[in-house]
Amino acid sequence: MKRIGIIGVGEIGRAIVEGLRHEGDTSPEVFLSPRGARTAAELSERYENVQVCADNQEVVDRSELVIIAVRRQDRREALAGLTVGDDKIVVNVMAGVGNDELRRTLAGGAPLVRAIPLPAIRERRSVTVVCPSHPEVNSLFERTGGVLAVADEAVFDVYSALTGTLTTHYAYLATLISWAVGHGIAPEDADRYVRSLFQGVGRTLGDETRSLRQLAADHETPGGSNERIRTTWFDPASSEALKKALNGLLADLK
Repeated sequence: MKRIGIIGVGEIGRAIVEGLRHEGDTSPEVFLSPRGARTAAELSERYENVQVCADNQEVVDRSELVIIAVRRQDRREALAGLTVGDDKIVVNVMAGVGNDELRRTLAGGAPLVRAIPLPAIRERRSVTVVCPSHPEVNSLFERTGGVLAVADEAVFDVYSALTGTLTTHYAYLATLISWAVGHGIAPEDADRYVRSLFQGVGRTLGDETRSLRQLAADHETPGGSNERIRTTWFDPASSEALKKALNGLLADLK
């Protein structure tokens, strides 16, 4: 794939460009919509063969594969009147917008593929879920960390719901820092320590020979500090509350 267009240059659009350009890679050509003008302009100045187009139609016309990365609530305005030829491939990364709905908006017969690229694709370290499998789309995201292809949009929605937990993790870490500061630790020291603590945890996730439950057990001492917090704070009621929240999100995504 030599020419890729991105409509909607927010955090995910930026991450895709940075992932494609990781470690100096200069191909393919990338055409950006003027939505998110500041980010688009910055990326075009920073990277060779990244250009900002006059409008979304120009993005489509100049691209072989078009990634639609606008916010769900902005989709009708962004895609109104857009003509997409059947020779294009459209990648839909809008959460909660199914391919059937997008087909009604775009009309035509271009192949539509849903995808869940995450910010870590900028470092080529994140698996991207796609539905359905498509050779060109798979090839694109293999370059940014790998692909997990599913055939059923109901299954895809489950993966989409899981991504809704991402910022909760950051808020959890921020709460730990706030608690430490409340006990007299300097904010910069608390921040540094918590970041280093969980960066180490993140690295252990690369050990796929152990399940997550096994990793938890391996980091606990019976009756110790880790077991105490896990069993008194993240207890069965907390676990059920999390599952209930995910079920509600899943229902909305469907």
